[in-house]
Amino acid sequence: MDVTRVAVVLADHVSPFELGVACEVFGTDRSADGIEGWDFGVCSPAGAPVSSWSGFGLSGLHGLDFAASADLLIVPTCAPRTAPPPSPVLDVLRDAAARGAWVAGFCAGVFTLGYAGLLDGRRCTVHWVYEAEFRARFPAASVDTQALYADDGGVLTSAGTVAAVDLCLHLVRRLRGVTAATTLARRMVAAPFRAGGQAQFVQAPVPRVSDDSVVAEALEWVERRLDQPFTVAELARRSGLGERTFLRRFSAATGTTPHRWLTERRLDRAQALLEEGRLSVEDIAAACGYASSAALRHQFTRLRGTSPSSYRTAFRG
Repeated sequence: MDVTRVAVVLADHVSPFELGVACEVFGTDRSADGIEGWDFGVCSPAGAPVSSWSGFGLSGLHGLDFAASADLLIVPTCAPRTAPPPSPVLDVLRDAAARGAWVAGFCAGVFTLGYAGLLDGRRCTVHWVYEAEFRARFPAASVDTQALYADDGGVLTSAGTVAAVDLCLHLVRRLRGVTAATTLARRMVAAPFRAGGQAQFVQAPVPRVSDDSVVAEALEWVERRLDQPFTVAELARRSGLGERTFLRRFSAATGTTPHRWLTERRLDRAQALLEEGRLSVEDIAAACGYASSAALRHQFTRLRGTSPSSYRTAFRG
């Protein structure tokens, strides 16, 4: 794909950061760094002024005719995501996809691509906060909420605000090569490629407090002993219940199984200890009830999308 013209398409109430990412990557002259630039413009219906989340307005914009001839169209978050943007915005996106141009949505800008019908049957990602809402509105989309960004046949999506940087660097790698993307990342003081996915950033829900006093006592008892092994049979006996009864009441009280609940609690503790930075991965594994650091790494990578060491590097205070 030969991309020479890049257009940012706005509705109203735009995220300044996401707009700024597009401007920084595609609208800033990088010729001194040896990076060939693009014909770049920011557009709105009829070139009308657009407001921002932060209270200032944007004027002097291109009309959508600029976007109609662009090779890459970028849609940052514009409010509200609960309703489609104006028809001219949807039309220019649909027409772009039909003629083979690339279309990218940043964070909740992914909703605009959904309203345009561009995500049906396509792999995409969305911010973890919006996952349930997005799935309900666009059930035909194939949502990968582990990914920081997704690229499916020229329809590209990013998971969140900063993930827009990851997606843009991915685009630069495809359009200008690895050297250009690495050079640009260095200038932006950004990682050329971030390991892991969204799971490492998802705020773990506070464990449900059970109205079932027997289950609540079991949860509290286990929380104080996460470094020790447990079996369902042991927990059931301690609660004075049969295994089947205990499993049924545990599921009703927590919405999950004992194994999954215990795994999540152990990983929560591992994350906290990694952020503190005082213990080795081996010691953290032992403190969280894992038989070895390899066992911790396996579960952490599977459910958090990155390794314990990478998580520590990214999140240590």
